[in-house]
Amino acid sequence: MTRVLEFVVALIIVFIIAVIVGVFLPSHAHIERSLDISHNPRQIYDVLNNFRRFPDYAGGELQAQDPQVKFSFSGPAYGPGATIHWTGGEGKVGNGTLVNKAGNIDLAGNSTVTWNLTNQWRGKNKVFTLYVNPSHGQRVSSVTWGYDVDYGWNLIDRYSQLWIHGAPDTLIQYGLDSMQNMLAGIPNVDYEKLNPGLYRTEATPVLLVSTKATRTLDDIDTAKAAAVKEIQAAMSKLGVKAAGPVTTITTDWGDTTYTFDVAIPIDTTTIKVDDKEYDLTKLPPRPTAEQLAGAPASGSSAGKPASSATAASSASAGGPAAGSSSAGKPASASSSGAAANGPAPGGLDKQNQLVVNDNVRAAMMPAREVLAATWTGEAGVPLVRLALQAYAGTHGYQSNITEDRMYDEMASPMSAGDQDQVYRVFLPVTNAPAQTPEQISGEAKPLTGLNPSLWTGETPEAKNEKSGQKKKPEARKRPHHSKRRHRG
Repeated sequence: MTRVLEFVVALIIVFIIAVIVGVFLPSHAHIERSLDISHNPRQIYDVLNNFRRFPDYAGGELQAQDPQVKFSFSGPAYGPGATIHWTGGEGKVGNGTLVNKAGNIDLAGNSTVTWNLTNQWRGKNKVFTLYVNPSHGQRVSSVTWGYDVDYGWNLIDRYSQLWIHGAPDTLIQYGLDSMQNMLAGIPNVDYEKLNPGLYRTEATPVLLVSTKATRTLDDIDTAKAAAVKEIQAAMSKLGVKAAGPVTTITTDWGDTTYTFDVAIPIDTTTIKVDDKEYDLTKLPPRPTAEQLAGAPASGSSAGKPASSATAASSASAGGPAAGSSSAGKPASASSSGAAANGPAPGGLDKQNQLVVNDNVRAAMMPAREVLAATWTGEAGVPLVRLALQAYAGTHGYQSNITEDRMYDEMASPMSAGDQDQVYRVFLPVTNAPAQTPEQISGEAKPLTGLNPSLWTGETPEAKNEKSGQKKKPEARKRPHHSKRRHRG
């Protein structure tokens, strides 16, 4: 009995000591970790001020604890009120919510983002605070991720701070390291003055020519001019008219060579090739990169992404417009007596584009969601393409420039000088909200329709010529050096 009493007394003494120690333990805890990341502060701030990339840089730690964890979003896509939820399975992650409480950007100083946290960790008023400071000319940023929690008079919660270097610390360190790896795949370019917007484009019939040139403005302009000339000749033969500006569709911006398509929208989805009509809306879809990689060389019947029968049925699904049962049926390379280097007019090339002649193709540019920005000056267009990719990456918009290629259209007359030429650059995206933050704030201008004079030729000079007031057109302004290197 004496031993039992001694044991009870010992427990009481331990309990009293634990209470006394707990009373004197801090009622608030704070930890933070820092890492230098090789990206400019604006990009890092944008990543932190929305949660669309959170599963990519911090979600891995939660998924490691619980592979069944699921993420969902609510509230605004960006800024205060943006919210991410996670729901755990049978693991120890449980359920949690992060809400963007506030953000303050100062690219020359200290930018901050604050997240309110609700989860199963002990304590209350749990807050993540993230600080972004520029260094090395804003090419590198110091990112500090802090965690604060209040325990009040809950002594058990106060003792839990002894394990604060467990789950909170691990998540923070993992998040910083993964953020650095994630940002390594995003172009480190400044898009501060870009002011892009999100828009929906319509499906558009086009005639196009695939070409390439060395990466100088002169060579690219020469290739574009030759392609436009071929397209215009084909338009005249087909009896169709231009219905949009000259558009450049990027295939590959290589180290020394630029591979691209030059396209001009036309006013009809039905064209006649060799006295047969074809509905461009019924062409098979463009093949994926995997399909192209597995396809044999062009010229054999197996080399086409779609077989002759498939192409025929797809192209004629809308019904012939000429009354002939064979109208609208693209011919295969073999059945049409095509040359060894590709299908004949009326057939489909390896991109499932309708062959008009040796170089000109007809196709539909599909309707899609795009991130777009306007830029003045031909030399800056490649940099705008990179900037749009970076913007999409930091804001969590998905893009695949191999499958859905970037394109840009001339929004001013071709006679404009290189430095005065206006371009609208488009990046197809998915998983994007209705508007960018710049659209919400009014900084991004609406993507209005272009003046038809850009493609009909009804420029002031043309009108003067019609009225007999001929005016000598101005030559395109060019620098004195003959080979201008394309930036980007």
